[in-house]
Amino acid sequence: MVSSTSNDMSKGYIERLRLCWTGWRNRVLAAPRFQQFATDFWLTRPIARARARRTFDLVAGFVYSQTLTACLETGLFDVLADGPTSIDRVAMACRLSPDGALRLLRAGAALGLVERIGDVWMLGSTGAALRGNPGIAEMVAHHRLLYADLVDPVALLRRDGGGGALAHYWAYAEHPGQGTPADVSAYSRLMAESQPLVARQILRSYRFSRHRRMLDVGGGEGRFLELVGARVPGLDLALFDLPAVGAQALTRLAAAGLAGRTAIHGGDFLVDPLPRGYDLITLVRVLHDHDDIAASALLRAIHAALPPGGRLLIAEPMAGTRGAVPAGDAYFGLYLLAMGSGRPRTAREIHDMLHVAGFEAVRTLGSALPLTCRVIVARRSTADIKD
Repeated sequence: MVSSTSNDMSKGYIERLRLCWTGWRNRVLAAPRFQQFATDFWLTRPIARARARRTFDLVAGFVYSQTLTACLETGLFDVLADGPTSIDRVAMACRLSPDGALRLLRAGAALGLVERIGDVWMLGSTGAALRGNPGIAEMVAHHRLLYADLVDPVALLRRDGGGGALAHYWAYAEHPGQGTPADVSAYSRLMAESQPLVARQILRSYRFSRHRRMLDVGGGEGRFLELVGARVPGLDLALFDLPAVGAQALTRLAAAGLAGRTAIHGGDFLVDPLPRGYDLITLVRVLHDHDDIAASALLRAIHAALPPGGRLLIAEPMAGTRGAVPAGDAYFGLYLLAMGSGRPRTAREIHDMLHVAGFEAVRTLGSALPLTCRVIVARRSTADIKD
């Protein structure tokens, strides 16, 4: 049996090797002579070009995002969705000059948003996919607030986040537990519009029909409950959120014909006890909105509210996700900093928090699109009869 001391020594040796290697690599890559050699030599030229492209994309990323914004705000995607379209038709429909329309179309084509075929223009593959997801348009419009806070990213980092446009938008970040209907309507609509894509991933990852009663904590306008209710007819539904949010959820769920199956509980889940009697509690894009102390308290409250054998399902984008690493600590790291609350966490960190809160059988489920969300399920012990 290998001792822990031997494991620590081996780990330390590997880390020292990595430090030496990384330092040497960085010195070589920073040397102008090596950069010129890598560009000229046929074997390394493709690597050098790919690295240059990635570097340029980092520099130009904001311009790419604003090109998408212009496509959405002018209605370009809707115009092109009707079929092959001339520049004159685009200019008239989007209220641009012909030169402005052509410049936007060419910029969009460079990003795969639109496509030129002869003398006419059509949606590109990326533009078609974006048009099929209404939540994207809401997010793009919403990013005006994020960009305002990131005008001076160093100042945002030095004040440890919050205090700007995004924190004001997410009313509960600045004033936990508070929010009038006017305060919550904008972010509730954003969450509702972007929920279907997330919900599809969750519904494919987990079998909700094994449960009798489900409580969605922080469920906003109830869009996720609406989608689950349509898929699982026999499941009793409930939502817990701020009273102003719950009122909006009741309207939506009633319109979907789910009022008779749904209970709305108003309260602040960071302060008020959660209702009991539900064998499944869900947190969809909620945990990463809260700092560690608040997130841990919420997990303990959910553990106390669940019956023995009851399950908690967590679904949200997570840091360190293979194939989607920038979305974690880069995008959500700064987004949540500007928001003034929360941080992205790895699946391993969430597992550890769940174990500390008293859960067992913690597991991460497969997701077809982990960039959108990953799913973690945990169980309250069947032998756990103490609250």
